[in-house]
Amino acid sequence: MDLATQALNRRPNAPYLWRLLATGASFALFGLGGLCLRVLIFPLLALLPGDTLSRQRRARATISRLFWLFVQFMYRSGVLTFEVEGAERLGRSGQLIIANHPSLIDVVVLIALIRDANCVVKQSLWDNPFMRGPIRAARYISNSGSLDMLDEAADALRQGQTLIVFPEGTRTTPGQAPQFHRGAAAIALRGATLVTPVVISVSPTTLTKAEPWYRIPSRRFHFHLRVGDDIDPQLFAAQGPAPSASRKLNDHLHQHFIKELATDERSAA
Repeated sequence: MDLATQALNRRPNAPYLWRLLATGASFALFGLGGLCLRVLIFPLLALLPGDTLSRQRRARATISRLFWLFVQFMYRSGVLTFEVEGAERLGRSGQLIIANHPSLIDVVVLIALIRDANCVVKQSLWDNPFMRGPIRAARYISNSGSLDMLDEAADALRQGQTLIVFPEGTRTTPGQAPQFHRGAAAIALRGATLVTPVVISVSPTTLTKAEPWYRIPSRRFHFHLRVGDDIDPQLFAAQGPAPSASRKLNDHLHQHFIKELATDERSAA
């Protein structure tokens, strides 16, 4: 009798099964939504009058709105809860947003909060059949790792765009501190009016690099996004040659994120 009771206790409960189904539905919705944007929505938007810049802004505004609805779907279906601090300071002219990358949906939430954001995205997404339509219509920047990418990102900032960059280049390995590449700092020094760090924490960890979508946590996860104080990149540019200034800015950002994430961990404990 005791063994039978223990076996029953190990079975997934109803809330867990619901969240598993809702998570699967979220992934299906995201993929089908991207495909629908590519084959239906953006071709129709392209028929509207306007120049290249107008079409770009329409595409980004459409993606931002749909991403916000997607986040709301995940929230209302019980997959996650979320908290955003300081969203009103996102989306300014020439602003470089530097964020850590603990989960798969980080960029989704950030773009959902900013109506006309540019973003540096992984090269592999340009060939993804579900994502390449929205990415190309919005004219996001491919993270090819080349000097051309750095120049393109700096040009976007000098034109007054808001640019989102994840300096890790990929999702953070759970249990490890984020490791920043210097590309984001180099972009900041070349073209940013201001740099704004955005600290993202996810508790419990989920949708990490090593986890399949169906390995969900025992409870719905909490997504916390906090906008930090602005940093003037020119303060670092004045400290020496570009390589040295880039290294100092990168170290400053790295230490900022380590400190803030440690604070979040202590608060969650």
